[in-house]
Parts: sequence; C-alpha cells; structure tokens
Amino acid sequence: MNLTLPPKKPRSAAKTIRNIAVAIAVIAIYTWTFTSINIDWGRIFSERTIENMGRVIPQLFSPDWLTYSKVLNAMMETLAMAYTGTLMAAILAIPFGFFAASNMVKNKFFNTLSKWALDAIRAFPELMLAIIFIAAVGPSPFAGVLAIAIGSIGMLGKLYCEVIESIDMNVVEALEANGANKLQVLVYGIVPQILPEFLSYAIYRFEIDVRASTILGIVGAGGIGMLVSIATQNRNWDEVGMILLVIIIVVTLIDYISAAIRKRIV
Repeated sequence: MNLTLPPKKPRSAAKTIRNIAVAIAVIAIYTWTFTSINIDWGRIFSERTIENMGRVIPQLFSPDWLTYSKVLNAMMETLAMAYTGTLMAAILAIPFGFFAASNMVKNKFFNTLSKWALDAIRAFPELMLAIIFIAAVGPSPFAGVLAIAIGSIGMLGKLYCEVIESIDMNVVEALEANGANKLQVLVYGIVPQILPEFLSYAIYRFEIDVRASTILGIVGAGGIGMLVSIATQNRNWDEVGMILLVIIIVVTLIDYISAAIRKRIV
C-alpha cells in the first residue's frame, strides 16, 4: 500500500512580505535601541574595565564568612518586611477585587473606578514607592513594608478580580433560590471557590516581594539591601559575595517551599 503525502501548500506572497516586514521592524527596533542609549563600547572592552572585573569577580566568589551573622540578621529583616507587606496587601486587595468583578458589583462606575485604581497602583514600581514613603516616615523598614503593601495591592487585586469573575455562578444562584441571604451566599457559595486561588496568588506574590525587599534597602528602606549599598560603597566585594550567597539560598528555598504549598492548595 503506497502512502502519498498531501502536496505542500505554496507560501503566499503576502505571508512572505509580512515575515520580511516583521524581520525588518525587529532589526530596526534593535538598531534604534542600541544607538539611542549611547553605549560606550570602547569603555566596556577597555583594559581598565577588564582589569576591574578580574579583580572584583574573584572576590565575589570568595565570600567573607565572618559577616555571616550580620548578613543573616539583615535577611531575616527582609523576610519580615516582605511577609508583613504581602499580608497587608493580600487583605486590602480583597475589596478591590470584589468591586472590580463585574459579576459581584453590577454598577459599571464602581467596576471601572476599581480597575483604574488597580492600574494606577501597578504603574508605580516598589522602588519609587519606597522613596516616597521614606520621605514621609523616614528611612526605616516600615517604609519598605508600606511600599511592598501598596505595590502588591495592584497585582493581587487584579488577580483576585479574575478569580472572582471565573467562579461558578450556578452555585450562587442555587443558594439565592433556596432563600440564602447575602452573607450566607458569600460564606457558602463564593468563599469556598475563591479561597484556594487567593491563597495561591498571595504566596506567589510573597516570592516576588522577597526579591523586591532585597532592593528597597538600597534607598534606605531597611533589610539586606542596605548592607548591599554599604558594602559596595566601601568596595567590600567579599562581603557582597556573602550577601549574594545568602540571597540566592533563601530565595531558592522560598521558591521550592511555596511551589509545594501552592500545589497542595490548588
């Protein structure tokens, strides 16, 4: 029995022109990017730069173990900042999520207003928020907690809204048809559907906030970032290596543990 493959469809001229146009556009964007940021290639590959890299990199891979206790304490402060900020955001984002969900609040004005508020919050990076709160409450871990909390509300509120809009409304309608009041509908019909995903997203956001917390200290918001700033200013690259080692280990452990927790929750 002879099997014959169907003939290949000839590539249309329009598709070829489109692919060429896309390739030209990508090349043009890369060319414009590299020419507009004024990269000094001579300085990058200069003898001085190569000499400095050859001096700094070996020190980064030779961490100063005498600073382990100090670095670990700063890392614990960073974890506390991330946990507190994420916890605040996970709670405060709930009303935003409900107001933005079209199947919970039928008023389009409140839906649109809530979504705009979440978009506006997400427009500000945590580093900018940290600078603003440092000016308001002074350089302290509290400023970092506020920056993380406000910054996380935007993302969690949007995710909560999507979870709420995807619930099975038949359950809600069945409870209402049997005479359940609003509180009973919320407790028995809505919360059991949204709680696992809410917890999963909050844990995932905690992973992100731990990474963000390591940076906020550079501008004075406390945590291990402050040690990074001081060590780099003093050219203590072996201490920077110790800090990076602790950050890598802690972040890896948190990623592993949170992934295991999220698998059990969802």
